[in-house]
Amino acid sequence: MGPIPCEVMMPGGIVGADVAWVLVASALVMLMVPGLALFYGGMVQGKNVLSTLMHSFGALAVVTVVWALWGYSLAFGESHGGLIGGTTHLFMRGVGQEAKGTLPHVLFFLFQGTFAAITPALISGAYAERLKFSAFLLFTVLWATFVYAPVAHWVWAPDGWLLKLGALDFAGGAVVHLTSGVSALVVALVVGRRRGARQPPHNLTFTLLGAGLLWFGWFGFNAGSALAANELAAVAAANTHLAAAGGAVAWGLVDLLRLKKVTALGAASGLVAGLVGITPAAGFVSPMGALAIGLLAGGACYGGVLLKEHLRYDDALDVVGVHGVGGALGALLTGVFATVAVNPAGADGVIAGGNWALLGKQALSILAVAAFSALLTFILLKVVQAVVGLRVDAEAEYEGLDPHVHGERAYHTGISLGGHGMTPREASAPKARESEKAPLGADPVMEG
Repeated sequence: MGPIPCEVMMPGGIVGADVAWVLVASALVMLMVPGLALFYGGMVQGKNVLSTLMHSFGALAVVTVVWALWGYSLAFGESHGGLIGGTTHLFMRGVGQEAKGTLPHVLFFLFQGTFAAITPALISGAYAERLKFSAFLLFTVLWATFVYAPVAHWVWAPDGWLLKLGALDFAGGAVVHLTSGVSALVVALVVGRRRGARQPPHNLTFTLLGAGLLWFGWFGFNAGSALAANELAAVAAANTHLAAAGGAVAWGLVDLLRLKKVTALGAASGLVAGLVGITPAAGFVSPMGALAIGLLAGGACYGGVLLKEHLRYDDALDVVGVHGVGGALGALLTGVFATVAVNPAGADGVIAGGNWALLGKQALSILAVAAFSALLTFILLKVVQAVVGLRVDAEAEYEGLDPHVHGERAYHTGISLGGHGMTPREASAPKARESEKAPLGADPVMEG
């Protein structure tokens, strides 16, 4: 039943098959982080691609250290009122080769740590192309500590208040996607809009490759959350695949209705929407329920992405529309499609058992997690703003974060960034002759 401590479901000694599967699943979830980096990196301007990639790789490194020192203990240490863990496992104390259910404790720690690392990386899509790297680092450490760890405790720790309430979250619909999606909305509002006109994605090949890696890694994310090599893992894997396909199909159909064509970016976004939607339900619903969730998530997240144009917030890479909307919808639909025929440790939902109470518990969990994430994120952003500031200056934003923040460029030849790669002084200078403006070999299609 999700990444809940193993003893909740499977007491006993270490089982080799379970160890092998969760080792693989941990590696698959870790692979999702560079997959996310490519997914996001392809959608920004060429002058900001390294900065965007560094948000994902930086989160993987920094949050892993936080997780080892205190994050895991706050999430899975002894409970304080079902709200937060204690100091039991600070600095990985008591986290070794001893059995935790059918796994070595250190493997459970590792698997959970990959979830902790990717979650703040998801938020980075909201502030891409304008946040200071120092602000990113400080915010990521604070957010993993004060938002992710408590919510993980609520939902997955044995004494967490939402788990005791009976809310279901198999692999992180609330813990990962709802927290990141709601926090992304707050970040977008506080940090503000990007300067200048919006530009098209600079490399959709990256984005499609990243989406493929996410689809692949998500088998570890969801099926690994069974914490065992068993029938539940098999169902979760099948549900994951079906929902991803359903999300891509639904998004493509809406594309056809609106644009009269199916876009590559739409296909990538749709499959991720389906994956987000099925995450809380993967180990609680039937394959047909999973397909329905994927289809519904694809359509709903499409609408969520369109919403930002009406509300005028600059969620650069659609974290709110995909992860916020998809996470909330998936959690709610878990209460509709859940069935004990798939997982006796779960509950029958509205369809299988007429259990409207489960739907109410799911709704309460959404409201609680969303409100907590929004409030804490706002406070943390104000702290970061006071300590290091949030945004790069105008010069850096026009020049690009890659050269200004990291002293590097992703592309040195072959792609001209045009005026969008210039400083304000250069952009305002008289136009150079065409032969001087574009480097030899530049593709005029890529100008600007």
